[in-house]
Amino acid sequence: MEKKEFGLLGKNISYSFSKKYFEEKFKKLFLQNHSYNFFDISEIESVNSVFENQNLAGINVTIPYKQSVIPFLDDLSDEASKIGAVNCISFQNGKKIGYNTDAFGFEKTLLINKKEHHKKALILGDGGAAKAVRYILEKHNVEHQTVSRKSEINFENLSEELVRDSLLIIQTTPVGTFPNVDDSVPFPFDEITDKHYVIDLIYNPSETAFLRKSAEKGATTLNGFYMLEQQAEKAWAIWKS
Repeated sequence: MEKKEFGLLGKNISYSFSKKYFEEKFKKLFLQNHSYNFFDISEIESVNSVFENQNLAGINVTIPYKQSVIPFLDDLSDEASKIGAVNCISFQNGKKIGYNTDAFGFEKTLLINKKEHHKKALILGDGGAAKAVRYILEKHNVEHQTVSRKSEINFENLSEELVRDSLLIIQTTPVGTFPNVDDSVPFPFDEITDKHYVIDLIYNPSETAFLRKSAEKGATTLNGFYMLEQQAEKAWAIWKS
């Protein structure tokens, strides 16, 4: 039986949920010839040695390589091309094809608690995940602005009025991820209300300092675990096709 290898490409990724998730899936489906590994590389150029593995069938991509991996691929799905970030690679007929399943996962997450009044959003961060978030907000006609260190609106000049007016907040940075669970991006939490829906894409810890401080102000909050599950299932569907 042909051996099929899958894995996660990233940097400092030993904490990741993906390995356990897919190993349990392989066990449930009695896929003894399937394995899932970490491809932890210090620079993107090392990805070529990863791609030399003839048994590779699929790779998930995480921070910090969702954008920098693109030049090393042969083709992109329409969605990945429009978003400008890849978090899933399929190896088909000798070609490396990039997909974005973050968009699928975030859309599912967004719609759990989205209400009619959630018409304006703030996206905190500007990495690969933020690009998928932007794509889905545009699909649902949600006006949005980016807050990052390098954007016009940054964490130093973010106004209280803008936070009051933006009832959807999506935290896409890695700040607050285990083990730095007390960390949070600087934010005027006093302007958060019970009308806000606050999503933090971090899943470990299950409640970040950012979510906790938002919940204390009455906001509806959700972490990134459901998004992670949904994007993983979408990746699996792509790899099987």
